[in-house]
This record gives sequence, C-alpha cells and structure tokens, in this order.
Amino acid sequence: MRAIAQAIVAVALLAAVVPLPARAQPVAQAAEMTEAEVRKVDKENRKITLRHGPIRNLDMPAMTMVFGVTDAALLDRVQAGDKIRFRAAGDGGKFTVVEIQPLK
Repeated sequence: MRAIAQAIVAVALLAAVVPLPARAQPVAQAAEMTEAEVRKVDKENRKITLRHGPIRNLDMPAMTMVFGVTDAALLDRVQAGDKIRFRAAGDGGKFTVVEIQPLK
C-alpha cells in the first residue's frame, strides 16, 4: 500500500514540473481573436457552430465546426448569422470558446 502511495506522489510531482504540449495548454488572454460567423447556437448543450478563419493558437485552419463554451451566458449574446470575434482553447482534442465579441 505504501508503494502505491509513493507512486501517486511521484506522478503528481512529475505532472507539476513537466509542461503540457502546446496544443493542450489553455489559451492565454493575450491569444489573438479569430473572426467567425455563427451558424448555430445550441444553448441546451452549451455548444456553438462557427464558420471561422484560421485559429493560430490552436494551429487550426479555417473551417466550420462545433465548439463547447466555458460559460453558457456567452450563447445569450449571439444568434445564427451573427459575425463575431472569439478566443478558443484546446485541451486534448476538445475545443472550447472562452470569449465572444460581436463584430460591428
């Protein structure tokens, strides 16, 4: 039992000092915003479909895809057809919108 506890502590210490790969790190607030068109808003499932330009911080080309959102209130400000700018983060292949601003 003691060996298991020591192994858990060793893994926790290693995780604290080994940086995550760049694609797995959350987006910094300084990350560039990307322009997009809202294609669909799914408030019930906290998802938004965007036709977006390249997302540089995620090394993602322009495409249309579904994102989760960090805060459901972000979806209250948009509807299909709106032009926006947004920030996204990626974690293990899961992509999430963390900020939305309407385009004027």
